[in-house]
Amino acid sequence: MADEIADAETLDALDALIDGWLAEQLAENPVVAAVERGEPGQRRWYVRVHGESKDVFTVWFTVRQRSLFYETYVMPAPEEDHARFYEHLLRRNRTLHGAAFCIGEEDAVFLAGSLPVHAVDEGELDRVLGSLYAYVEQCFRPALRIGFASRFDT
Repeated sequence: MADEIADAETLDALDALIDGWLAEQLAENPVVAAVERGEPGQRRWYVRVHGESKDVFTVWFTVRQRSLFYETYVMPAPEEDHARFYEHLLRRNRTLHGAAFCIGEEDAVFLAGSLPVHAVDEGELDRVLGSLYAYVEQCFRPALRIGFASRFDT
């Protein structure tokens, strides 16, 4: 079932579920600052989130044929102490559930994960958004202090 390509009806229902859930989040969740849809014909949403350690970040939700993919940009590639920086993130990956740090475009650091289409419901969407929020909050500042340490020296 997890490997099956979802039919159009299933994808349309998931699209409507995510639209409704995000409208509710925007209205009721104080950390959700804005929600935008991707280009017409795309099943993609951009959710701007107010953080504490990282002031603002965006979570992308993308429905694919078999899964809901989600990711957020965490920070650019480190300027220094690369080995210690990546070791820190890899060690953090061991304690994360449903997401992992990875390297993306321009060697930037992202946090990403996915769920099978059939497993997506409002509870899972809440868990994903909450987890990404918590992981960014826990990991951003320590990683910044390692990979950009000279900017903090006074």
